Amino acid sequence: MARPHRGRIVNGDVSLPPMLRNDTAALRGRIEDFLYLEAELLDNWKIEEWFALFAEGATYEVPPTGTDEHDPATSLFYIADDYVRLRERVVRLTKKEAHSEFPRSQQRHMISNVRITGLADGVADVSCNFVTYRAKRGVVDTYYGKHLYRIDCNAEPFRIKSKRSVLAMDMLYPGKLTIIV
Repeated sequence: MARPHRGRIVNGDVSLPPMLRNDTAALRGRIEDFLYLEAELLDNWKIEEWFALFAEGATYEVPPTGTDEHDPATSLFYIADDYVRLRERVVRLTKKEAHSEFPRSQQRHMISNVRITGLADGVADVSCNFVTYRAKRGVVDTYYGKHLYRIDCNAEPFRIKSKRSVLAMDMLYPGKLTIIV
């Protein structure tokens, strides 16, 4: 994954729609709505529609727990999907043969503290905290951490160029990460 550009938010970014060029709060509001839509699609197991939120060429990563500084080329990631691999994951999870999710678990995705950490050429670097609850067969698992996004705000609707979910947990039990965080 290309490391997010952690530049300042540049007011007057002419690549953005006029109503968002000088209004960071309006842009953050639109990004929050987009992230709430993503959470709702995952909660309702509409993963084909969730996949459609990603731009062609996008990446999705879940690095080893505790830090976002790992590189998938040199570290073992829980998930290190390019666009094609992510599509294959979505197709696999919709089949009955995906035993880990059949019957499907119940999930709720919560996000908070949405921050725009950089903006250039209409592409926003965004961070937010998350908590995901997964219930299946009487067991509730909790995953928490932060998401780091690169979101193309020029697209309508917005598109995810990259997503990295950094778990703030000291360990995971084997076989427990069968969902899309």
